[in-house]
Amino acid sequence: MPQRVADFFRSSTHTIEHKVSNLAKNSTASTSRGRPSTDRAAKGSRGSGRASSLNHADDLDDTPAPPYQQHTRRMSGSRTSSFSSDSTKEHGQHHHHRISFPGLHFGRSSKDTHSSSPATLDWRLESPPLVMYGDPESSTGALLSGQLFLNVREDGLEVESLNATLNIHVTQKRPFANHCADCTSQHTELKRWALLQNPLAMAKGEHSFPFSVLLEGHLPASMDNSLVSISYEFKAEAVPRGKGSAAHAPIRLDKVLDVKRSLATSETPHHSVRVFPPTNIKASAHYPQVIHPIGNYTLALRLDGIAKLNSKLNTLEYWKVKKMMWKLEETTKTIAPACERHSPKVGEGSGEQQSKKGVIRSETRIIAEKELSSGWKSNYTSSTDSTVEVELEYSLAKGAKYACDSKSRDGTEVTHQLLVEMVVAQECAPANKPSLVTHTGVGRILRMHLGTTLTERGGIGISWDNEAPPIYQDVPPSPPAYCQETVFLTEGSISDVLEPLDATPEGELPRGSTDMVVRRSSETGPR
Repeated sequence: MPQRVADFFRSSTHTIEHKVSNLAKNSTASTSRGRPSTDRAAKGSRGSGRASSLNHADDLDDTPAPPYQQHTRRMSGSRTSSFSSDSTKEHGQHHHHRISFPGLHFGRSSKDTHSSSPATLDWRLESPPLVMYGDPESSTGALLSGQLFLNVREDGLEVESLNATLNIHVTQKRPFANHCADCTSQHTELKRWALLQNPLAMAKGEHSFPFSVLLEGHLPASMDNSLVSISYEFKAEAVPRGKGSAAHAPIRLDKVLDVKRSLATSETPHHSVRVFPPTNIKASAHYPQVIHPIGNYTLALRLDGIAKLNSKLNTLEYWKVKKMMWKLEETTKTIAPACERHSPKVGEGSGEQQSKKGVIRSETRIIAEKELSSGWKSNYTSSTDSTVEVELEYSLAKGAKYACDSKSRDGTEVTHQLLVEMVVAQECAPANKPSLVTHTGVGRILRMHLGTTLTERGGIGISWDNEAPPIYQDVPPSPPAYCQETVFLTEGSISDVLEPLDATPEGELPRGSTDMVVRRSSETGPR
């Protein structure tokens, strides 16, 4: 056994450079001895190119090979050792047995050589951006309309079917059962269009197919966070009919729609009051309750009751603000449903149906925050008029991944709140000498949770139902009928003064005037 280990390490020291040098020496020696016959040289060159890398360099044929075969000799030790068998010498010749692999192809795959598609699909949306105005209970939804274009490249292409679908794809990031595709993804079909009722032969060119659908107001908006992803997928498929044995693959088009929701904003700021017992501090906040992802907003905060007179000790006790911090928190709640395989049965009876089951997932994360150590105004003139005022500017962080407020029927809900934290410390001073301040070492953290709604901007757009043209009540249900009219013109009327626009020269009959009968009450003489 030690001898075998020593032989293994000794043989591993023979690198490719050593084999090449030995090959060069052997080639020089064979040249000095003389060149063998042509047949033998050809057989030797072919045999040397197929030799195994485990054989020693001295076992190679002494016949020099052409330059393009010398490179094969050098690389044969690393590429063909596993594909060639041990060679045997019979009648002074080398015979090799090669193992072939019919299924192994190093060229271009046969799938890459298929003919190009005979047609392509594209679309163009004609409706405005999909924005649902108002809350899910009162919103009328958003109108989606557009055209689907089939660009035919071959004249006389027969299309068997052309269908389009609009689905809601909900992906649970933390599903009911891990590694289960049915628990992870749920597809709900909203609309299906059969744009071709029967197979049709189409000419070369572009063919348009209109489509439209009303997205109801209770549907959720598009979102993508750490718990759930909701997307609207538009898919179209055209199935061409191949001639003879040439079968064409279906032509598909996949698009993702971005659906948003915009809630109404109030012009007046929201007012919130909070008292922090056991202290007498009262916080009054004015802030906009509805904010947008882009923009800065201001929170006006006022603290009252921060000073107190201790009549027993004749001292003034102050609460001074040391630090402030605001955070914008996003809370996502969803119900991860169970598929039919993982949903438990109600009972053992055959007549009882399988009940749906799900697990509640919840997560709270911070999408914007900031800490302040100064910037507020303090007034400690007396125990009754002492106040602290501050204006906090807050907004979403740049590049923050957010989701607007929404609530859907499947249990998915997204809410936001503004959290304001204040660190206050208590200080004491004599009533007659308020400048002699003494730190008591007592501190508190005051927190305020202010409900905030994050929504998209409505812009200048309005709901689709408000864009309908007005209805005029005075217009009759049908236009007036056209019938024969009789016009009586008297002498000295306005028709004798003004020449009509459609007048014809005297002596000629106007075109299309056979239905008009003009009668004069008296004949007029020549002027």
